[in-house]
Amino acid sequence: MIKKVKADVNKVYFIEQYTLVHILEGSGIIQVDFKNYSNWNDKAIYLNKGQYIKFMSDDFLVRFIEFPDEIMFNSKDVRVLFKHLISLGYINFDECIDCQKFLSTTIFNEQVNSLIDVSTNQWYWQNPFQATKDEYQVIFDIKDVIDTEFLNQINTKKLSAHFNNLNFDIRHLVKDKLGISVSNLIHKKQIDEDKKQLAFTDKSVKEIAYEQGFKDPGYFNRFFKNKVGQTPKEFRDNFDYEYRDQFSQNLMELIQLFHREEHSLSFYADKLNMSVNTLSKKVTQKMNVTLGQLIRHEIIFSAKKMLSDGVNIKETAFSLGFEEPNNFSSFFSKYTGISPSSFKQ
Repeated sequence: MIKKVKADVNKVYFIEQYTLVHILEGSGIIQVDFKNYSNWNDKAIYLNKGQYIKFMSDDFLVRFIEFPDEIMFNSKDVRVLFKHLISLGYINFDECIDCQKFLSTTIFNEQVNSLIDVSTNQWYWQNPFQATKDEYQVIFDIKDVIDTEFLNQINTKKLSAHFNNLNFDIRHLVKDKLGISVSNLIHKKQIDEDKKQLAFTDKSVKEIAYEQGFKDPGYFNRFFKNKVGQTPKEFRDNFDYEYRDQFSQNLMELIQLFHREEHSLSFYADKLNMSVNTLSKKVTQKMNVTLGQLIRHEIIFSAKKMLSDGVNIKETAFSLGFEEPNNFSSFFSKYTGISPSSFKQ
């Protein structure tokens, strides 16, 4: 099924089918499973059942393309698209000509398997973790076990026992390819599920602690705060799923309106009648990103659009509030990894 929607700001869109999220228009930040992303442009995002996506501004036009369950049984390779490891799963849309051909049409239900095939090939070509196909299959097998056994107090030792007949040291493989330990991979799954219970249910913190396998709710509180930086209650209050206050939208509207002239944190704090420290803390707690990152993202988004439209570097710099083109070039290069002139080319 294909749905095109004008996304509501801060609304939680739950993923109930294997889904490709194709962002047609929009700027700002998206959030998937409590993590924010500002580099989603020119990417096709594949989401698994049970995940969610949120849009942090009101100018997103999005196409949701849902796939039948059967695709997950066609080939284990499909897992690379839908079963994310440590970050957001995606393919580079602008590098996949076949993907662009499929997504340029509105109706392609009869070609859904072909779209999955070309996307999978593109993902392996990108090879984000620099692994072989055999190594990827072992890594995703590990992820499958963690996803099904994390409530049963699975640990590195027990997990290794599942794979003692392989020619892989799973601890070394995961650390080498994903950059984190097996233990942290388990904790990440556990924390994500803890957050979902806190954000999307009305269960008490004590009840969630017991359901998640903690014998002592006090230890659950300490464990959660150590990993997240907030207590479970603080996290629940700041996520604000039920009431969806307008703070994030109001802030993003200010940044979109004034980012060309105003780059200082104090300007936005004054507009919202807060101190810089109070605003910065609230942004971090509610949006899981810093105020500076929000401002920088909007500046870079505007810069890329102007440069793509043929505006020269000097004029772009002055239009975005930089006193010298060299300052703009240094800023752009630092946060994009490419110079403005190279970007134009």
